[in-house]
Amino acid sequence: MDESRGRITKNGIRIYEPEDYAGMRRAGRAAAEILDLVGPLVVPGATTAEIDRFITDEIERRGVTSATIGYKGYQHASCISVNHVVCHGIPGTKVLKDGDILNIDVTVIVDGWFGDTSRMYVAGTLGRKAERLLEVTHDALMKGIEVVKPGATFGDIGAAIQTYVENNRMSVVRDFCGHGLGRVFHAPPNVLHYGRPGTGPVLEEGMIFTIEPMVNLGRPETKVLADDWTAVTRDKSLSAQFEHSVGVTADGCEIFTLSPAGLFYPTWPTAD
Repeated sequence: MDESRGRITKNGIRIYEPEDYAGMRRAGRAAAEILDLVGPLVVPGATTAEIDRFITDEIERRGVTSATIGYKGYQHASCISVNHVVCHGIPGTKVLKDGDILNIDVTVIVDGWFGDTSRMYVAGTLGRKAERLLEVTHDALMKGIEVVKPGATFGDIGAAIQTYVENNRMSVVRDFCGHGLGRVFHAPPNVLHYGRPGTGPVLEEGMIFTIEPMVNLGRPETKVLADDWTAVTRDKSLSAQFEHSVGVTADGCEIFTLSPAGLFYPTWPTAD
Protein backbone atom coordinates (compact mmCIF):
# COMPACT_ATOMS: atom_id res chain seq x y z
CA MET A 1 0.00 0.00 0.00
CA ASP A 2 1.17 3.51 -0.82
CA GLU A 3 1.04 5.60 2.36
CA SER A 4 -0.29 8.46 0.23
CA ARG A 5 -3.47 6.46 -0.34
CA GLY A 6 -6.52 6.95 1.81
CA ARG A 7 -7.01 10.05 3.88
CA ILE A 8 -5.95 11.61 7.16
CA THR A 9 -8.53 13.01 9.59
CA LYS A 10 -8.19 16.47 11.13
CA ASN A 11 -6.76 14.70 14.19
CA GLY A 12 -3.98 13.17 12.10
CA ILE A 13 -5.47 9.66 12.13
CA ARG A 14 -5.02 7.63 8.95
CA ILE A 15 -8.09 5.98 7.44
CA TYR A 16 -7.11 2.68 5.81
CA GLU A 17 -9.00 0.91 3.05
CA PRO A 18 -10.94 -2.33 3.74
CA GLU A 19 -8.51 -4.34 1.62
CA ASP A 20 -5.64 -3.17 3.85
CA TYR A 21 -7.01 -5.26 6.71
CA ALA A 22 -5.67 -8.41 5.04
CA GLY A 23 -2.13 -7.20 5.72
CA MET A 24 -2.96 -6.51 9.36
CA ARG A 25 -4.43 -9.99 9.71
CA ARG A 26 -1.18 -11.56 8.53
CA ALA A 27 0.97 -9.42 10.80
CA GLY A 28 -1.31 -9.82 13.80
CA ARG A 29 -1.53 -13.57 13.39
CA ALA A 30 2.26 -13.91 13.15
CA ALA A 31 2.76 -12.01 16.41
CA ALA A 32 0.00 -13.99 18.15
CA GLU A 33 1.37 -17.32 16.95
CA ILE A 34 4.80 -16.48 18.36
CA LEU A 35 3.29 -15.65 21.75
CA ASP A 36 1.31 -18.91 21.61
CA LEU A 37 4.63 -20.78 21.56
CA VAL A 38 6.21 -18.93 24.48
CA GLY A 39 4.15 -20.37 27.34
CA PRO A 40 6.19 -23.54 27.98
CA LEU A 41 9.33 -21.42 28.39
CA VAL A 42 7.86 -19.34 31.23
CA VAL A 43 8.90 -21.47 34.20
CA PRO A 44 10.76 -20.86 37.47
CA GLY A 45 14.48 -20.86 36.74
CA ALA A 46 14.22 -19.49 33.21
CA THR A 47 15.70 -16.11 32.37
CA THR A 48 13.96 -13.39 30.41
CA ALA A 49 16.92 -13.36 28.00
CA GLU A 50 16.28 -17.02 27.15
CA ILE A 51 12.66 -16.24 26.36
CA ASP A 52 13.67 -13.29 24.18
CA ARG A 53 16.21 -15.45 22.32
CA PHE A 54 13.45 -17.94 21.49
CA ILE A 55 11.27 -15.11 20.19
CA THR A 56 14.14 -13.73 18.10
CA ASP A 57 14.82 -17.15 16.61
CA GLU A 58 11.12 -17.71 15.87
CA ILE A 59 10.86 -14.36 14.09
CA GLU A 60 13.87 -15.26 11.96
CA ARG A 61 12.51 -18.75 11.25
CA ARG A 62 9.28 -17.26 9.94
CA GLY A 63 11.05 -14.81 7.67
CA VAL A 64 9.36 -11.78 9.23
CA THR A 65 10.95 -8.75 10.87
CA SER A 66 11.12 -7.58 14.48
CA ALA A 67 9.81 -4.05 14.85
CA THR A 68 11.67 -3.48 18.11
CA ILE A 69 15.25 -4.55 17.31
CA GLY A 70 16.95 -1.26 16.47
CA TYR A 71 13.92 0.87 17.40
CA LYS A 72 15.35 3.94 19.17
CA GLY A 73 18.40 1.84 20.01
CA TYR A 74 16.47 -1.06 21.56
CA GLN A 75 18.20 -4.39 20.93
CA HIS A 76 15.60 -7.07 21.72
CA ALA A 77 12.70 -8.75 19.92
CA SER A 78 10.41 -8.41 22.93
CA CYS A 79 9.73 -6.41 26.05
CA ILE A 80 9.36 -8.64 29.12
CA SER A 81 7.93 -6.91 32.18
CA VAL A 82 7.97 -8.87 35.46
CA ASN A 83 5.80 -8.23 38.54
CA HIS A 84 5.93 -4.48 39.33
CA VAL A 85 7.41 -3.59 35.92
CA VAL A 86 4.59 -1.83 34.07
CA CYS A 87 6.03 -1.99 30.55
CA HIS A 88 9.18 -1.89 28.43
CA GLY A 89 11.07 -4.37 30.60
CA ILE A 90 14.41 -5.29 28.97
CA PRO A 91 15.17 -9.03 28.68
CA GLY A 92 18.28 -10.01 30.59
CA THR A 93 19.71 -12.23 33.29
CA LYS A 94 16.72 -12.01 35.63
CA VAL A 95 15.74 -15.50 36.76
CA LEU A 96 12.00 -16.15 37.10
CA LYS A 97 10.70 -17.33 40.48
CA ASP A 98 7.60 -19.35 41.29
CA GLY A 99 4.58 -17.06 41.18
CA ASP A 100 6.15 -14.32 39.05
CA ILE A 101 3.80 -12.72 36.55
CA LEU A 102 5.14 -11.23 33.36
CA ASN A 103 3.91 -9.39 30.30
CA ILE A 104 5.56 -10.32 27.01
CA ASP A 105 5.11 -7.76 24.22
CA VAL A 106 6.00 -8.60 20.60
CA THR A 107 5.67 -6.55 17.42
CA VAL A 108 6.51 -7.96 14.01
CA ILE A 109 6.46 -6.54 10.49
CA VAL A 110 4.95 -8.69 7.74
CA ASP A 111 4.97 -7.27 4.19
CA GLY A 112 5.19 -3.78 5.67
CA TRP A 113 2.36 -4.21 8.17
CA PHE A 114 2.87 -4.07 11.93
CA GLY A 115 1.32 -6.65 14.27
CA ASP A 116 1.55 -5.58 17.92
CA THR A 117 0.29 -7.63 20.86
CA SER A 118 1.12 -8.55 24.44
CA ARG A 119 -0.26 -10.87 27.06
CA MET A 120 0.41 -12.09 30.58
CA TYR A 121 2.20 -15.27 31.63
CA VAL A 122 2.83 -16.92 34.98
CA ALA A 123 5.95 -18.78 36.13
CA GLY A 124 4.73 -21.68 38.25
CA THR A 125 1.75 -21.16 40.52
CA LEU A 126 -0.32 -17.98 40.42
CA GLY A 127 -1.12 -16.19 43.69
CA ARG A 128 -4.69 -15.11 44.46
CA LYS A 129 -4.10 -11.35 44.25
CA ALA A 130 -2.17 -11.71 41.00
CA GLU A 131 -4.90 -13.92 39.58
CA ARG A 132 -7.49 -11.24 40.24
CA LEU A 133 -5.25 -8.57 38.70
CA LEU A 134 -4.81 -10.58 35.51
CA GLU A 135 -8.53 -11.26 35.28
CA VAL A 136 -9.50 -7.60 35.72
CA THR A 137 -6.84 -6.39 33.25
CA HIS A 138 -7.90 -8.85 30.56
CA ASP A 139 -11.57 -8.08 31.03
CA ALA A 140 -10.88 -4.33 30.98
CA LEU A 141 -9.21 -4.70 27.58
CA MET A 142 -12.18 -6.62 26.23
CA LYS A 143 -14.64 -4.04 27.61
CA GLY A 144 -12.68 -1.34 25.79
CA ILE A 145 -12.78 -3.36 22.57
CA GLU A 146 -16.54 -3.87 22.91
CA VAL A 147 -17.00 -0.09 22.60
CA VAL A 148 -15.15 0.15 19.26
CA LYS A 149 -17.46 1.00 16.37
CA PRO A 150 -18.05 3.93 14.02
CA GLY A 151 -19.54 6.89 15.87
CA ALA A 152 -18.07 6.01 19.26
CA THR A 153 -15.24 8.13 20.62
CA PHE A 154 -11.82 7.31 22.01
CA GLY A 155 -13.07 8.74 25.30
CA ASP A 156 -15.73 6.02 25.31
CA ILE A 157 -12.99 3.38 25.13
CA GLY A 158 -11.02 4.92 27.97
CA ALA A 159 -14.10 5.40 30.14
CA ALA A 160 -15.17 1.77 29.72
CA ILE A 161 -11.73 0.56 30.82
CA GLN A 162 -11.32 3.02 33.67
CA THR A 163 -14.78 2.41 35.10
CA TYR A 164 -14.35 -1.35 35.14
CA VAL A 165 -10.88 -1.23 36.68
CA GLU A 166 -11.74 1.28 39.38
CA ASN A 167 -14.96 -0.56 40.24
CA ASN A 168 -12.65 -3.48 41.02
CA ARG A 169 -10.52 -1.27 43.30
CA MET A 170 -7.48 -1.20 41.05
CA SER A 171 -5.91 1.65 39.07
CA VAL A 172 -5.26 2.43 35.41
CA VAL A 173 -1.80 3.65 34.45
CA ARG A 174 -1.97 7.14 32.92
CA ASP A 175 1.63 7.49 31.74
CA PHE A 176 1.40 5.08 28.78
CA CYS A 177 -1.26 4.50 26.16
CA GLY A 178 -2.23 2.67 23.00
CA HIS A 179 -1.43 4.08 19.57
CA GLY A 180 -2.25 4.14 15.90
CA LEU A 181 -0.80 1.30 13.87
CA GLY A 182 -0.70 -0.03 10.33
CA ARG A 183 2.19 0.64 7.98
CA VAL A 184 3.95 2.43 10.84
CA PHE A 185 4.74 1.33 14.40
CA HIS A 186 3.39 4.37 16.24
CA ALA A 187 1.04 7.00 14.84
CA PRO A 188 -1.93 9.10 15.97
CA PRO A 189 -4.12 8.66 17.90
CA ASN A 190 -2.97 8.21 21.46
CA VAL A 191 -5.44 5.67 22.85
CA LEU A 192 -5.90 6.55 26.52
CA HIS A 193 -7.19 3.88 28.89
CA TYR A 194 -9.11 6.40 30.98
CA GLY A 195 -11.38 9.29 30.08
CA ARG A 196 -14.89 10.64 29.77
CA PRO A 197 -17.59 9.26 27.48
CA GLY A 198 -18.22 11.34 24.38
CA THR A 199 -14.79 13.00 24.35
CA GLY A 200 -11.88 12.66 21.94
CA PRO A 201 -11.86 11.90 18.22
CA VAL A 202 -14.80 10.02 16.73
CA LEU A 203 -14.04 6.50 15.50
CA GLU A 204 -14.40 5.85 11.77
CA GLU A 205 -14.23 2.70 9.69
CA GLY A 206 -10.62 2.21 8.58
CA MET A 207 -8.91 3.37 11.79
CA ILE A 208 -6.31 0.89 13.11
CA PHE A 209 -4.83 1.11 16.60
CA THR A 210 -3.82 -0.79 19.73
CA ILE A 211 -5.68 -0.98 23.01
CA GLU A 212 -3.30 -2.05 25.78
CA PRO A 213 -4.40 -1.13 29.32
CA MET A 214 -1.87 -1.36 32.13
CA VAL A 215 -3.52 -1.98 35.48
CA ASN A 216 -1.93 -1.77 38.94
CA LEU A 217 -2.99 -3.41 42.18
CA GLY A 218 -1.90 -0.22 43.92
CA ARG A 219 -1.68 3.38 42.79
CA PRO A 220 -1.35 4.38 39.11
CA GLU A 221 1.91 6.34 39.33
CA THR A 222 4.97 5.02 37.49
CA LYS A 223 8.62 5.94 37.08
CA VAL A 224 11.17 5.10 34.38
CA LEU A 225 14.45 3.60 35.53
CA ALA A 226 17.95 4.81 34.60
CA ASP A 227 18.02 2.57 31.49
CA ASP A 228 15.43 4.96 29.97
CA TRP A 229 13.13 2.04 29.08
CA THR A 230 11.90 0.11 32.11
CA ALA A 231 8.78 1.61 33.70
CA VAL A 232 7.82 0.43 37.20
CA THR A 233 5.07 1.17 39.69
CA ARG A 234 6.19 3.79 42.19
CA ASP A 235 4.64 1.89 45.09
CA LYS A 236 6.09 -1.47 43.91
CA SER A 237 2.60 -2.93 43.50
CA LEU A 238 1.99 -5.62 40.89
CA SER A 239 1.09 -4.48 37.38
CA ALA A 240 -0.46 -6.31 34.41
CA GLN A 241 -1.18 -5.57 30.75
CA PHE A 242 -2.95 -7.15 27.79
CA GLU A 243 -2.80 -5.73 24.27
CA HIS A 244 -4.61 -6.28 20.99
CA SER A 245 -4.33 -4.56 17.61
CA VAL A 246 -7.78 -3.72 16.23
CA GLY A 247 -9.37 -2.12 13.19
CA VAL A 248 -12.70 -0.31 13.06
CA THR A 249 -15.17 -1.99 10.69
CA ALA A 250 -18.50 -0.82 9.28
CA ASP A 251 -20.41 -2.14 12.29
CA GLY A 252 -17.82 -2.78 15.02
CA CYS A 253 -14.20 -3.85 15.03
CA GLU A 254 -11.86 -6.65 14.04
CA ILE A 255 -9.18 -7.97 16.39
CA PHE A 256 -6.07 -8.76 14.35
CA THR A 257 -4.06 -10.40 17.14
CA LEU A 258 -6.39 -13.12 18.40
CA SER A 259 -4.55 -16.21 19.64
CA PRO A 260 -4.97 -19.02 17.06
CA ALA A 261 -4.49 -21.52 19.89
CA GLY A 262 -6.90 -19.78 22.29
CA LEU A 263 -4.05 -18.93 24.68
CA PHE A 264 -4.44 -15.16 25.00
CA TYR A 265 -5.94 -15.61 28.48
CA PRO A 266 -5.30 -19.18 29.59
CA THR A 267 -6.16 -20.72 32.96
CA TRP A 268 -3.13 -21.02 35.23
CA PRO A 269 -2.46 -23.15 38.32
CA THR A 270 -3.52 -21.14 41.34
CA ALA A 271 -2.22 -21.12 44.89
CA ASP A 272 -4.55 -22.50 47.58
